[in-house]
Amino acid sequence: MFIPLKDENPTLRYPIVTLSLIVANCLVFFYQALSPNGLEYYVLKFGIIPYEITHLHLDVAVPRVVWPISLLTGMFMHGSLFHLLGNMLYLWIFGNNVEDYLGHWRFVFFYLACGLTASLVQVAVYPNSTVPMIGASGAIAGLLGAYLLLYPGARVKTLVFLFFYFTVIYVPAWVLLSLWFVLQVSNIGLGGGVAWFAHIGGFLTGMGLISLRLKRHRPFYYV
Repeated sequence: MFIPLKDENPTLRYPIVTLSLIVANCLVFFYQALSPNGLEYYVLKFGIIPYEITHLHLDVAVPRVVWPISLLTGMFMHGSLFHLLGNMLYLWIFGNNVEDYLGHWRFVFFYLACGLTASLVQVAVYPNSTVPMIGASGAIAGLLGAYLLLYPGARVKTLVFLFFYFTVIYVPAWVLLSLWFVLQVSNIGLGGGVAWFAHIGGFLTGMGLISLRLKRHRPFYYV
């Protein structure tokens, strides 16, 4: 098991969009968690439900937003504090450098494009699922794919632990992110309430979009 703690990759721009996304995700989570309606109410109301998208209707007790809107709202919801903190850690470590490369507004569209595509990949694989899908993981996976191509040699301070043994080491980003992707692929079929195909779809989307841009523009710097 490995957990990235920080990267040694300075930025030139202040990551205002990355910070805003973190704040927005946290505010949404604590609002729904502390609301009298409860977390599950909002998950059912605003989460992404594949069956609704593929069949254009869904019978549920809770009034829902129209499904195109749910593709956006679902990206800002989380099912637990651990789910939220894990995603926000990855968003902060890897998102600020991608924002630095793309610029603020391009980064907004890049993040949303990765998240939307990730969700649609999961919908395509499980078109009849009625389980709500939530979380920023798909969009953040896109940032990881972009980071892998932009800064493969960046050193990432990483906590590694196995049972009772743990240590902190520095590893190249390409090693850490490649392992992350392999883990997503190897977990396909294991369930666990995780949208593995959304992670894979987001990661490949991020790599694809950045590859197209790299053909026309060079990064500001390589690490």
